[in-house]
Amino acid sequence: MTDTSVQEEHGLEPGQDNVRFLGLDVHNPVFFVSAVLIVTFVILSLIFRETAGEVMGGLRVWLTSTFDWVFMIAANLFVIFCLVVAVSPYGKVRLGGKDAVAEYSYAGWFAMLFAAGMGIGLMFFGVLEPMYHFNNPPLGVAPPLVDGELVEGAVAQAREMGMAATIFHWGLHPWAIYALLALSLALASYNKGLPLSVRSAFYPIFGERIRGWIGHVIDIMAVFATLFGLATSLGFGASQALAGLNELYGVPNTDTMKVLLILGITAIALVSVVAGLEAGVKRLSEINMVLAILLLLFVIILGPTMAIITGFFSNTWYYVKDLPALSNWIGREDTAFMHGWTTFYWAWWISWSPFVGMFIARVSKGRTVREFITCVLIIPTLVSILWMTTFGGTALNQFLAEGYTGVQQTVVDYVPELSLFAMLADLPLAGLTSLIGIILVIIFFVTSSDSGSLVIDTITAGGKIDAPVAQRVFWAIFEGLVAIVLLLGGGLAALQAGSIATGFPFAILLVLMLYATWKALATEER
Repeated sequence: MTDTSVQEEHGLEPGQDNVRFLGLDVHNPVFFVSAVLIVTFVILSLIFRETAGEVMGGLRVWLTSTFDWVFMIAANLFVIFCLVVAVSPYGKVRLGGKDAVAEYSYAGWFAMLFAAGMGIGLMFFGVLEPMYHFNNPPLGVAPPLVDGELVEGAVAQAREMGMAATIFHWGLHPWAIYALLALSLALASYNKGLPLSVRSAFYPIFGERIRGWIGHVIDIMAVFATLFGLATSLGFGASQALAGLNELYGVPNTDTMKVLLILGITAIALVSVVAGLEAGVKRLSEINMVLAILLLLFVIILGPTMAIITGFFSNTWYYVKDLPALSNWIGREDTAFMHGWTTFYWAWWISWSPFVGMFIARVSKGRTVREFITCVLIIPTLVSILWMTTFGGTALNQFLAEGYTGVQQTVVDYVPELSLFAMLADLPLAGLTSLIGIILVIIFFVTSSDSGSLVIDTITAGGKIDAPVAQRVFWAIFEGLVAIVLLLGGGLAALQAGSIATGFPFAILLVLMLYATWKALATEER
């Protein structure tokens, strides 16, 4: 139930430290510090493109090789914490108090959280990653290809490891990161009456000091993590959509076209931003969910149907079986996999967590903690397994059973943005399904930009969820600009470096948030 005594004690209100000018309503100093630093980053990156690319690339290598253990330990802790909370008595706590009622149906709720949490990534990596890890299996598994020829005795184990490693990156760990931050924010906002801002999650530890510079630093870090995490996704999405347009319609696949595409889709996102949460994000998320389900069913029905059905269960088992080894960071010799894939993913998900976590918190009022964790952790993991089994499993089957080398070649040449379209090219109606794939990427792009600008605006408006639309427009524009400067400064590698650089300090904050959330649940249960 809602703890009104805590609400009365803290005396913190959304937007209480805001300043109002030129029709804006922004938090001082979070908005100004964040805006100035980000504008400065964009300008300097455009002026010193080559230097920016080199710096970002070097930063990525240093962080992933030096602090891999931080990311690995943190992500494991998040999974354990969520599972423990779900089965504990705290699972009965209802977000918003015992009489709170859910604001969205299960279908609408799930569509929004899934579109926000995974959309572009599943489209980009769903085909690529299983084939890549099949070719280069981690944990010392023998490669299945020697001089381009299949080694019969190594194929089965490499296929198992390829699917297990892929699901590892898209299963419990990322969704636990989202669930932790979303749960913490929902408790703070709906049960304790605190502003919907990342700093509020730390009230059980810092008390009213979150109103000062401790809170300012936390929110500024959340803004940077969100912006760079989103920029990474927007860059991946733009690269994939343009690659598809090039394959289908011969649109030139150049940096100039990528910039124009990002600008065009950002413009569409601005329309959605102005439309608002209900008319914009929710409607687009539901459209995307329908299209994604149709594409999924198409591949299941016209692809290797029985292999996909049986693969769902076998791949789930492979994931569970190999999870301890993949989660371990001690004595690993497959550092290329751990640093190049796992550490990047954990940093990416962590940098996305303020955005996805706050967005999930906003649409999850009325759910019990147990219901919340089940729907935000377990069900999305199962959907990710089905998606990877369908798309990645089909690509592997095309290569191993049919001898089709289209997807395999995109991995060898490392043109990841083409992997999805290469897989669809071997199925009927390739032109239509590829077009649907492009539309999916674009709408995921729009919903991510829209949701992200909504969240960043909430943080920089002191927790106000009804701040002027012009502020969301400002952040939507700068999400697109950051994606552009990172792409121009160093391509996909620079995008990944941006995520890791902002994800690292935020990982430390999330570990501290574990303790704060447990304290908040303990107070609520009493």
